[in-house]
Amino acid sequence: MEQYIQPFIEGSVDVFRDLCNVEIKAGRPFFVSKDEFDTSWDISGIIGLSGDANGAVAISIKEETAFRLTTILTGKEYTNIDKEVTDMLGEIVNIIAGNVKTVFEKKHRIKISMPSIIKGKAHTIVWPSEKARIICIPFTVFDDQEMCLSVAVEEAK
Repeated sequence: MEQYIQPFIEGSVDVFRDLCNVEIKAGRPFFVSKDEFDTSWDISGIIGLSGDANGAVAISIKEETAFRLTTILTGKEYTNIDKEVTDMLGEIVNIIAGNVKTVFEKKHRIKISMPSIIKGKAHTIVWPSEKARIICIPFTVFDDQEMCLSVAVEEAK
């Protein structure tokens, strides 16, 4: 399992450091069921995966974290989830998924979809497969905020 999760951790750390100039720290990954999935997030960016593996990758954050990240990238202050905030999260999840795709291309052909954004307090992510287990990788952002990178992937038949 480690060999599958590590590229997501490294990709996330690299993207936040290089794009946002923000250091993030990964916590211990854990499995969650679709019924237990934390819905306390305000916005999520999701990328679908298809090919030799099917599933999805999602980044879920609170609006305060989204505003702060977007401010770093644009230099403007934000108080609501607008197009620039959703574009920021879509771009971050897109780069992470693209980097992971490059790592896995040595063994698997994988295509990634365009990012989708879900916004709204306590929103629910409906995962694409009943069989794939959801792995949540918690991260600390700005030393006092959290985000979750969730991965649900299974080998295609």
